[in-house]
Amino acid sequence: QVQLVESGGGLVQAGGSLRLSCAASGSTHSIYAMGWHRRAPGKQRELVAGISMAGSTNYADSVKGRFTISRDNAKNTVYLEMNSLKPEDTAVYYCLARGTATSGSFTNWGQGTQVTVSS
Repeated sequence: QVQLVESGGGLVQAGGSLRLSCAASGSTHSIYAMGWHRRAPGKQRELVAGISMAGSTNYADSVKGRFTISRDNAKNTVYLEMNSLKPEDTAVYYCLARGTATSGSFTNWGQGTQVTVSS
């Protein structure tokens, strides 16, 4: 199991940028993928972006070309660079880590960080 701490959320105007960080601790050697999900008010949580420890990435169609996920394996940290932000990007953003342990696979979540984009 791993512990995840997000940072970098805040209030920004439409068209602006933010960078989210997610630092992992604990059994980080067991992680095989990390990513970001978000939950907007009144909506279900949805995938934003994911990255494997090998570096392959995937994105939701709604953020392609605007968001970039990256990782620093030495720091056990994943980043989400968000550009050209829109009001509809307003949500709580959650970091997650997927891994395998002797007890089986697991998914751990961070506490979430609020991103608010004003029009």
